[in-house]
Amino acid sequence: MHQASELWFKEILHELDALIDVLSRGEAEFALFRMGRINALMRIVSAQLSALETLPPQHFAEFRRYLGSSSGSQSVQFRAIEAASGLREPHFMHVLAEHGDIPPLVQRALGRPTLQELFLALLRTRGVELEALYVGERPTTLFFLAEALLEYEQQFGLWRFHHVQLVERVLGPLTGGTGGTLGAKYLARTIDQKFFPELWAVRRKFFGTHG
Repeated sequence: MHQASELWFKEILHELDALIDVLSRGEAEFALFRMGRINALMRIVSAQLSALETLPPQHFAEFRRYLGSSSGSQSVQFRAIEAASGLREPHFMHVLAEHGDIPPLVQRALGRPTLQELFLALLRTRGVELEALYVGERPTTLFFLAEALLEYEQQFGLWRFHHVQLVERVLGPLTGGTGGTLGAKYLARTIDQKFFPELWAVRRKFFGTHG
């Protein structure tokens, strides 16, 4: 399953690279097209977890020792996806440092602007405020792009939640992970991580809350 996921991660990274390029050039329509592909890929990656749900714990226990210290959390491509998407919070950076030198693929992603930064820069070049995307008679391309970015984050969050539920179902909620992590407890901490905090925060303004 991890090998299959790595293939999809490679494709997602390719699409994220293309997305970053078109956002940097201010091409909102093409960026929207790229987001459609990325969101479709995220749905595939999440759906793959369903196959593992049929694996009972006693069967997984039979071959778990052969995994050694291998862990999905050590996937360089997955970490690069998180970094390229915009994850910069202290817990994420600490996890990267725990595994030694940061791989070049992840360093490259960390050295570029986040998707949120690129999208907000695109709005500035168009003279549009973020809040203005959600007013007016008709939605614009920039509105649909903002919503596609949030859909991506939502798909990512669903994948994380599905992953937590899968680990708890197979290993139990308190069993440690193969890579020395806390298993489901560790994964649960990642569910609330956000790539686009400003896109989520703008919604509060329509309901009289600004904190």
